[in-house]
Amino acid sequence: VQLQASGGGLVQPGGSLRLSCAASRFALDAYAIGWFRQAPGKEREGVSCIPRSDDSAYYADSVKGRFTISKNNAKNTVYLEMNNLKPEDTAVYYCAAGDAHCGLYGTSWHLYTLWGQGTLVTVSS
Repeated sequence: VQLQASGGGLVQPGGSLRLSCAASRFALDAYAIGWFRQAPGKEREGVSCIPRSDDSAYYADSVKGRFTISKNNAKNTVYLEMNNLKPEDTAVYYCAAGDAHCGLYGTSWHLYTLWGQGTLVTVSS
């Protein structure tokens, strides 16, 4: 049972990246899936989550309007589309699965207990 995050890289400010979070040996749609990030010298923060139901996804204020989370159940993969990237988006991004409610107003980040390895996103000119 594992998650694999990928898709990071170096991009210029204003650019875009799409991160993928693929699950092995379990169904992603049985859990809420969250994206987190940790910048150098900073605490890890929750960025976005997508619920297992049809409820609305959640976005942190810092990424609202720029990032879009989506899910492809057939591919057992969750995506994070990141547009208009800023230098402050530079971080290692992680995905995690949790037995948690995720909705428009937030989620319980501490309930996300199955983690994938991170993927580095660097936004720099």
